[in-house]
Amino acid sequence: MVFEVKCTDLAARIGKLFTPHGYFETPAFIPVVHPVKQQISPSFLKSLGFECIITNAYITFKYYGNDAQKQGIHKIVNYDGPIMTDSGGYQVLEYGKVSVTPSTMAQFEIDIGSDIPVPLDKPTGYGLPYNTAKSFVHETISNIDETIEVIKKNRSGAFADDKNVQSDINNELSSKGELWAGTIQGAEHFDLVRYSASILEKKGFSFFAIGSPVELMEAYEFSILAKLIEATKLSIPNKPIHLFGAGHPLTIPLAVALGCDTFDSASYILYAKADRYMSSSGTLRLDDLSYLPCCCPVCSHFTIKELKNEEPDNRTINLAKHNLFILKQEMGSVKQAIYDGRLWEYVLQKARSHPKLMDAIHAMKNFEYIQQNTPIFKHKAIYLFEPLDQFRPELTNYRKMLLNNYRSASNSDSLILYPDQGIRPFYSSSLLKKLSISFPDSSICLYNPFFGLIPVEISDIYPASHNIIVKSFDEYDSKDYIEFLKLFHSFLKNNEFRSIHILANKFMKRLIPHLKIADEVEVKIEDFS
Repeated sequence: MVFEVKCTDLAARIGKLFTPHGYFETPAFIPVVHPVKQQISPSFLKSLGFECIITNAYITFKYYGNDAQKQGIHKIVNYDGPIMTDSGGYQVLEYGKVSVTPSTMAQFEIDIGSDIPVPLDKPTGYGLPYNTAKSFVHETISNIDETIEVIKKNRSGAFADDKNVQSDINNELSSKGELWAGTIQGAEHFDLVRYSASILEKKGFSFFAIGSPVELMEAYEFSILAKLIEATKLSIPNKPIHLFGAGHPLTIPLAVALGCDTFDSASYILYAKADRYMSSSGTLRLDDLSYLPCCCPVCSHFTIKELKNEEPDNRTINLAKHNLFILKQEMGSVKQAIYDGRLWEYVLQKARSHPKLMDAIHAMKNFEYIQQNTPIFKHKAIYLFEPLDQFRPELTNYRKMLLNNYRSASNSDSLILYPDQGIRPFYSSSLLKKLSISFPDSSICLYNPFFGLIPVEISDIYPASHNIIVKSFDEYDSKDYIEFLKLFHSFLKNNEFRSIHILANKFMKRLIPHLKIADEVEVKIEDFS
């Protein structure tokens, strides 16, 4: 497998994933295409810029039989780019079982030329008792073992005479260059998720798919979804990850920020059949619209009245095309946010469209792997609006760096705390020179509610000198900025100051009663208006 990463932010990655039928860029929304009934043609999907599609191998097997192996899946659906195939897991989730064995489906997916085949699994769904979910995980692993045996038996033919290629393939699960997706089950039972992921990695998978999230998303359990993705990422931090069933413009940014590289859904056509109209902030029912708040080709061609009066099949097709335009727009917006280093701002903006999404943000803010994957330097200043922004990874990483690496000068036993006035860079400002004259042999730190403390010696580093802070931050209760208090107390422990001189603004005055300073430290508070 080749997966090239060229840009990151939070746990998101812009990269290229290579398959036998070419590469496609990630993060990628992969539209579901029915192998028999195609209301939206794959050529239209490709014209919109969807570089990979997914279709159902089980339905193909049942409908086309042996003829499918003769034609190949690319000819059947009339698409010449990368194709992912689901082996029937969705049908298992819906109906309990399918009338085919894992080994039969594995051989079928190889024979039809799938670029990204999926082993037949046993989805855990959501809400199963622990022991039942555990049995489904073990059944999925057993099915995968059958699949692996089929893959090994097919490692002949085209690669048999190429020792270098054969050697590479023997290190991965592939027979003819296809990229198998190991499906991780366990749902809300996160220990099962971690177990499932670790077992599949040991078996040689290099691409993974998180199974069973659809019911979580339908129940709006986005915080559980976030923890499900976290459990997966902690087990396989660097491998590309697919999220089944994610096709809503509000959940896509969250999934990308958490580290999912690809995701599929038939939402565009399913919503259209139910007269549901996608927008950047959610979905709307067509009957509730008085206007079309979009300028895509569909919405530019029709008035709302004309679209409502369309013959049902035509209306469905036009709504599906509109929904695809919205999904394509969402992918472009997410990628640009990654490139600009503004994915945190973008995800919070989307999360405010629904309280349940904000629950996911409050879970995500404590995910250490997101902090580790966020670049330590960006080309643009970060924006800080409200107490939640104190948890953004750049600031968490800054505070860790400060506590681990900074110590005051040995001849300085006095600390001066001065309110951050937004002077950038403060290190070379005339104000610093005046403070240094007024407080010689003292350690001088700026303070603001988001960073905590900024020693003037490092006030020019990123992001201490690359941020724009809302001036109305003191409208919040100072106790809302808990990271400030944590940093302040740890900073005092690391540096043995005998005196502290605080020039207190409105924010600091409200915070002072909560500061824990040793009795032997002399404290002077001066009003700063």
